[in-house]
Amino acid sequence: MKIYLILAIPLICALLSLLFKNRKVDGILTFIGTAIVFFLSLLMAEEVIKKGSVTILHSWISCDGLSALILLLISFIGVTASLFSIGYLREEEGHLEKSAGSRYYLHFNLFLFSMLAVPVLSELALVWIAIEFTTLFSVLLVRFENTKQALEAAWKYIVLTMMGASFALIGFFLLEGGIQAAGGGAFTWNELLKLSPAVSPPLLKLAFIFILIGFGTKVGLFPLHTWLPDAHSQAPSPVCALLSGIETTVVLYVILRLFPVLQGDPSFHAMDFTLFLGLLSAGAGAFLIFQVRDYKRLFAFSTIEQMGIILTASSLGSTTGMAGAVFQIFTHALTKSFCFYAAGSVLLVTGTREISSIKGLLRQSPYAGTSLLLGGLALSGFPPFALFMSEFFILKTWIFAGYDWISGVLAVFLLAAFIGILFHINRMVFGKSENSKKSSLPFPCKLSLLISAIPVLLFGIWIPPFLHHLLHAASLSLVRVTVVKTHPLSLMCQMHSFYRRGER
Repeated sequence: MKIYLILAIPLICALLSLLFKNRKVDGILTFIGTAIVFFLSLLMAEEVIKKGSVTILHSWISCDGLSALILLLISFIGVTASLFSIGYLREEEGHLEKSAGSRYYLHFNLFLFSMLAVPVLSELALVWIAIEFTTLFSVLLVRFENTKQALEAAWKYIVLTMMGASFALIGFFLLEGGIQAAGGGAFTWNELLKLSPAVSPPLLKLAFIFILIGFGTKVGLFPLHTWLPDAHSQAPSPVCALLSGIETTVVLYVILRLFPVLQGDPSFHAMDFTLFLGLLSAGAGAFLIFQVRDYKRLFAFSTIEQMGIILTASSLGSTTGMAGAVFQIFTHALTKSFCFYAAGSVLLVTGTREISSIKGLLRQSPYAGTSLLLGGLALSGFPPFALFMSEFFILKTWIFAGYDWISGVLAVFLLAAFIGILFHINRMVFGKSENSKKSSLPFPCKLSLLISAIPVLLFGIWIPPFLHHLLHAASLSLVRVTVVKTHPLSLMCQMHSFYRRGER
């Protein structure tokens, strides 16, 4: 029942926005709806921790540890994004058409619904459809401001990601053919996992490569990333928080779901493909940060880097590697959404996206300046923020696995991103402002920044037991066979008693 409500509430809010066509009413209803979805997602996560998984509707809908974690991230960022949208649209009202606000919330709720559907759907054909719905609904939000740049970004976004979707669809067809040849029935994750040892290895390899390249386009993996900086810089800031913070993760979730399937064929080392793409994306994203002139594009290039880091961590294939990937997914989603709220606040205060046009932000708007500074520090991996813990955990994991050179290369990329992000943020936040007039932010924007900042700092210091169990369950969802034991050298065990995790 909870899963049905989680999917139904955004659709109800979208319908109400069509009926009322009032920006203020639609904003309040959307915020209430997302808050209810977040509460239901918490209850769903609690049920999954107790039962292991929940399956309904003839196994077409299910929820395990990883699904519950993604649901929780989508719903939490949905709450903060809807709250930020209330203040953001109020400030931008003079530049928008009269009906723009109600259209925004219509597309916002449909976009949220499509993302919520991906982790709970088990039927793979429906998963592919849901991912394409995320593109169709989000592209309407990317072009929301209706400028030449926004329209160009929207076209680039939809053309490139739809081409990638065609590649992924071929991979899904190959998987379906492999299941049927192996005597299977339903085209679900569980059926694919069960029958993967009987599927033809060349067919399985080819399907994975098609899906990795196809959905890698939507994730923003280098060199398939070219749409991402444009779309994430032109969309409204709360939409950017959803796009960069969680939509890329939702698509990456599907790729990661294939890892335990691939482990059924010992001759196929997915690490060879994913490690290469992961390191390439992490390095390209980190060094591209140096040449940006738009601070929203800065955070967009950071997303490319972070997706690469997650893919690199998962390439290890063990429970420990997947634990690092899952923790990085969690910390990145929270941190990146906060950064885009900070970027949106700066845009409201200054009216420009140009880094060179902003100096002394801390004096012009202490709230926006402090938020941007904290976001920059958190995203660059500065301790004690949550992203520092997950990145350090991944480095230690590769060292313990005996791959010192991978840790070394990854450390260089992390250092480059650290320097690049703080170089730009420092120029904007400090110094003498050319505008002596202090600017204030709408209260909903301030509240959204405060709410989203709390977990970014808190989870770098302390992991609640509930979250501990959920992250552990999520990491176990991504390995085929596990033997649970304590790893005495684990950083998280030392600092948080974080994972009682095992090696394959």
